[in-house]
Amino acid sequence: MSIKIEPFKNNIGASIACDLKSIKADEVVKTKEALNNYGFVCFRNQNLDPGEYLDFAKLLGEIKDYPMLKDLEGHKGITVVERKEKDKGKSYGEGWHTDSSYLSKTPRYTCLMGKIVEKDQGQTLFASQFASYEALDQKIKDKIKNLIGVFSSAGPISETRLERESERGTGKAKDFISEHPIVRTVKNKKALYLSPGHTIAIKNLDEKNSKNLLKFLFNHQTKKEFQMSFSWEKNTIVIWDNYSIIHSATPFSGRRLMHRIIIDA
Repeated sequence: MSIKIEPFKNNIGASIACDLKSIKADEVVKTKEALNNYGFVCFRNQNLDPGEYLDFAKLLGEIKDYPMLKDLEGHKGITVVERKEKDKGKSYGEGWHTDSSYLSKTPRYTCLMGKIVEKDQGQTLFASQFASYEALDQKIKDKIKNLIGVFSSAGPISETRLERESERGTGKAKDFISEHPIVRTVKNKKALYLSPGHTIAIKNLDEKNSKNLLKFLFNHQTKKEFQMSFSWEKNTIVIWDNYSIIHSATPFSGRRLMHRIIIDA
């Protein structure tokens, strides 16, 4: 029986009905096609142990190290994303960004699995960068088509990981800086590739013009019409394409525990 793919509103994201413990090769292909089309996908009711979760992730590509936090003990490639009841600041990942864009080789996909999730406990906002690019005026498209962004791990989003680094930091993390084109092509479709949490400048523009252009593009790429709000449940797995989607955790209280994997593809 073929997997069932149901797009969300405005074709931003999709739900896929499939048992990931027994997913077949053609279903992996269809999952990647859905990521190309919709930016992110979700799988509900997936009771995978860490080994099974890693086995599934390897079907999507090569698992990539995350330099900031230690792996889950005994399971290289899984990062523990946790908010504790005592935590007072922003949640990990609260603020618009695309994952690890400060690395020279950025991860194509991120997998996130809800391990401890209370009812109605926070959402993740996703914004389609296919849609945001398409909505740009042609003059802006022409202006930015060859521009290079400067991305830093010390950008604004870094404040949300400080508490977790104090507990689970590798001790080897440093400030990473990389440069990437701010327009990417994914399967013949163009996407705006900027991370408000990491992009600190546009290369070869003076400071004033760089700041003004980034302010405009950041405001544009996070408009409501490009967004979809996703609600978490325990044993839900979400995969998103970092080349065509940006995301942000939303504020919540209480404890929540997730397992994250980043993937080259």
